[in-house]
Amino acid sequence: MQVSPEVTPDSIPAARKITILGAGAWGTAVAMALAGRHDVLLWGRNGEAMAAMAASGENSYLPGFPLPPQLRISADFDAAVAHASGEHGLLIAACPVAGLRPMLHQLKDMAIGNLVWLCKGFEGGTGLLPHQIVQEVLGDKIPGGALSGPSFAQEVARGLPCALTIASHNAALRGAVVSALHGGTIRVYASDDLVGVEVGGAVKNVLAIATGVADGLGLGLNARAALITRGLAEITRLGTALGGQTETFMGLTGMGDLILTCTGDLSRNRRVGLGLAQGKALDTIVAELGHVAEGVPCAKAVRELARRMGVDMPITNAVAGVLFDGDLPHVMVQQLLSRDPRAEAA
Repeated sequence: MQVSPEVTPDSIPAARKITILGAGAWGTAVAMALAGRHDVLLWGRNGEAMAAMAASGENSYLPGFPLPPQLRISADFDAAVAHASGEHGLLIAACPVAGLRPMLHQLKDMAIGNLVWLCKGFEGGTGLLPHQIVQEVLGDKIPGGALSGPSFAQEVARGLPCALTIASHNAALRGAVVSALHGGTIRVYASDDLVGVEVGGAVKNVLAIATGVADGLGLGLNARAALITRGLAEITRLGTALGGQTETFMGLTGMGDLILTCTGDLSRNRRVGLGLAQGKALDTIVAELGHVAEGVPCAKAVRELARRMGVDMPITNAVAGVLFDGDLPHVMVQQLLSRDPRAEAA
C-alpha cells in the first residue's frame, strides 16, 4: 500500500539530527537536499577525501555542485552515529548493497534510533534484499525502512524536484521519515510494501542495462518501449512471487524508477548497456564510469534467485549471459525476439 504524504507546515517537527553514512554521489545529494532544514552530518570512511571535501566545499563525485555551508563533514564513524542516536535522530545508510552488511556489523552494538537505507539490489551470494540483511544483523529492535524512487543524484544536488517512497513495516518510522524529508523540492510517499519497493529498485537496474544495449545497437524507440514494458512484467513476476504487492510495481519504485533508469542519460546502468553494445569489455566500462553500477552484480543475483524460485525472467537472463557468460549483445537480442510470445502473458 502506498499513501500520499500528509504533511502540513504545522505538522513538520523541529530540525532533526540526521547522519548520512556514505559520501558517494547519492548520499551527498541527499545530504545537500536536507542540510537547509536539518542538522545534517555526512560521513565517509576516507579521512583524506573528507578533509578535501570540507576544504573545497565540493564532492568529487558531484563536481560543480557546492556543498551547503551548514552541512557537517566527518570521517569519525562513532561520532557520526552518535550525532543521530537520539529518539528523534535519523541514520541513513548510503552505501552499495555489498557494503550494507559490513556497515551494519559496525552499528550492531551502537545506540541507533531510526535507520533508513538507500541501497538497491540483492546481496551477492545470499540473494537477500536489504531489509533481510538488516533483519539478519540487527534483528527487529531498530525501526528501519528503505528510501527509494526515481532519482538521479545530480538532479537532486541541483535542487530539481523528485518524488521518493519510504517503505517500512513500522508506521511510526514511515511517519517520521515523511515528516523529516518531505518538503522543498522533495516529495515523499509512504508504503508498507517493503519487499515490492526493494525488488523494483533492484531489478530496474538490470533492465536498464538491457535498454542501453538496445539503444546502443540502434534498435529504435519501439524496441525500447517493448523492453521497458516487458521488463516491468519481469519485475512484477519476481516481486509478487517474493510477497510484494502488484500495485507497488505500477508506482514510483516500480514503473517510475524503471522508466528513469532505462531512458535517462545520467543512468549508470544504461551506460553499461551502451558500452556493451559498442563491444567494450565490462571491466573497461566499469572503470570509465567511476561509480558503482548496481545492475551488474544484481543481474547475477536475480538470475540465480529466479531460477531457484521458478520465475521466468528472459530479459534478466539475457543480460546476465552477456555480462558473465560471454554472450554477444546482438545474440541476446535475437534470443529475446525468437521467444514464443504465447508462453508469456501480455
